[in-house]
Amino acid sequence: LKKAARMYANANRASIIYAMGITQHISGTDNVKSTANLSMLCGNVGIEGGGVNPLRGQNNVQGACDMGALPNVYPAYQQVANEDIRKKFEAAWGATLSPKPGLTLMEIMAGAGSGAIKALYVMGENPLLSDPDLHHVKKELQKLDLMIVQDIFMTETAQIADVVLPVAAFAEKDGTFTNTERRVQRVRKAIESPGEAKTDWEVICGVSNKMGYPMHYASAKEIFDEVTTVTPSYAGITYKRLEKEGLQWPCPTSEHKGTKFLHKDKFSRGLGLFTAIEFIPPNELPDKEYPFLLSTGRVLYHYHTGTMTTRAQGPSERCPESLVEINPADAEKLGISDGQLVKVTSRRGNVEAKAHITTKSAPGSIFMNFHFTNAPVNLLTNPALDPTGKIPEYKVCAVKLAAA
Repeated sequence: LKKAARMYANANRASIIYAMGITQHISGTDNVKSTANLSMLCGNVGIEGGGVNPLRGQNNVQGACDMGALPNVYPAYQQVANEDIRKKFEAAWGATLSPKPGLTLMEIMAGAGSGAIKALYVMGENPLLSDPDLHHVKKELQKLDLMIVQDIFMTETAQIADVVLPVAAFAEKDGTFTNTERRVQRVRKAIESPGEAKTDWEVICGVSNKMGYPMHYASAKEIFDEVTTVTPSYAGITYKRLEKEGLQWPCPTSEHKGTKFLHKDKFSRGLGLFTAIEFIPPNELPDKEYPFLLSTGRVLYHYHTGTMTTRAQGPSERCPESLVEINPADAEKLGISDGQLVKVTSRRGNVEAKAHITTKSAPGSIFMNFHFTNAPVNLLTNPALDPTGKIPEYKVCAVKLAAA
């Protein structure tokens, strides 16, 4: 750790690139603030090749957030609670908008369970495999009066929905993706969609028209053109410019070449804001009854709940099932052999999967991926939330292990 710290501190320029392992803790927001503190302290903000760069959970997560797919902001991170901002979007959209920020995913689930939320519209998400404490999640979803799922396949969540709306996959539609370096790039339709599947925007427009709010867009380009009128950081980006190459926002005018890196001269608020961080231990740690620490995540060959990748022959041949990755010393103590079926139990549930003995897991720790429905590891995980970001603590929960 000291060696890594000195390497970072002494580098002419250095970038911190982090993924879900930083954020999926009850201290996730503080963890991100700590990386910002470190980057500023070492002079690595506002320089090319520096900064703090999150690897988002999937392609175009950045673009979805840029477009306001968050409960507290409109496109370009303009605050819902700001009256002037709200009035701007009310004028642009011809609608009355709530001054109250919306709910995060876990707050929505709690609302469904309490009866405060009656209907849920799920797009490209599979909470019945991805959310923590799945037994509880299923009970919450089953209390809804109406659940609509819009997806490309019949996911576990779609199977309990009241209405399923089939949509196009990435190669079947036009549009843009924005990656983690804020680079906006074109996506071009390659093939036709099967059956009744339509693009997401066509389905949304159809539902909106039926519900009395007219949306008469003719193409993804037309929607993007509207985006640029209310999203200052995208104002100078056009499909024509993107035909040649991607552009990095902020790109405020048609002459602007895009922004390679942020905060070149100063921060948006002037000086950088250092934050004092107080250590917060995980919500649940191993004890006598549950002596192992379980951490969950992904493997190279699959994405999230496997909606696409588990249906693909190549990835499924390389990684056909979930495994319990356990240290050789722990396996020897428990009398567990490689490939043996084992049972993993937490305070919330249990799953069975084959053991994989590996030094990648530290003594006292096990790792499982969350891609497979036959070993849904999120039956085990802890729904404790980061108080700011409302992200569950997927990376730490206490479990016990035994031969099945």
